[in-house]
Amino acid sequence: MSRTGVEVKSPEQVRLMRRAGLVVADALEAVVAAVRPGTTTRELDAVAAEVMARAGAQPSFLGYGAEEDRPGFPGVLCLSVDDEVVHGIPGDRVLAAGDLLSIDCGAVVDGWHGDAAVSVVVGPEPPRHEVAGLLDATRTAMWHGIAALRPDGRVADVGRAVEAAVRAAGPYGIVDDYVGHGIGTAMHQEPDVPNRAPHGLLERVRGRGPRLVPGTVLAVEPMLTLGSPETHELDDGWTAVTDDGGLACHFEHTVALTPAGLWVLTAHDGGEAALAALGAPYAPL
Repeated sequence: MSRTGVEVKSPEQVRLMRRAGLVVADALEAVVAAVRPGTTTRELDAVAAEVMARAGAQPSFLGYGAEEDRPGFPGVLCLSVDDEVVHGIPGDRVLAAGDLLSIDCGAVVDGWHGDAAVSVVVGPEPPRHEVAGLLDATRTAMWHGIAALRPDGRVADVGRAVEAAVRAAGPYGIVDDYVGHGIGTAMHQEPDVPNRAPHGLLERVRGRGPRLVPGTVLAVEPMLTLGSPETHELDDGWTAVTDDGGLACHFEHTVALTPAGLWVLTAHDGGEAALAALGAPYAPL
């Protein structure tokens, strides 16, 4: 543990987290392959549960929050459709062609967590132009945020990079109510990982966040909207939706800062291709 309260992992612990990250990657790949019109979100949840069971992993999300004053999350995945930003509950909802689906997955292996999310449009037709733009902007912003991580940098560097990428892409809303986070022996740890640069004098002074050191592992997860970024929670106690009913998109990866660079623990290739495209160092352990 660092002096800032951030859990710093040893190389062996990062390698254990890579095992959890690969389970998440496998589950997301299987679920994306199963997405089609007529499928229910409950059926997709079962696909992820099967992948985790075969791998001997436990779902991070199932029962999450039960120790708090609200019901534990009832699914293996968070499956959020259209105006649902995050934490959508799997159930009997039937997916239709053109739906925008966010798939958020977490897994635990030997006590270490991995967490990632991907958004897709339900086929078979290609997404509408504005939806394709939202998908590309969110994915690109995530990778720019990841590429901003470096030893002796600050957590705020992620937010600056994410916001700059979003502003270059178009007039998308950046959701502030939900941010990235540290991850390791718990799914959510310090520090919060913002998706915007610090704004205002007080935020600029206080909002730089802890200094980054090798062994820091963060989940970087921008959420963008086609309209207002303001959200509210539904009566189920979990699902967050946009206030104006606009579409929302979510991408996420768990990334480790190693002595020589970056290792994206929830990407099958470790993030090598995307990091190379941005000139960021790929450095698996």
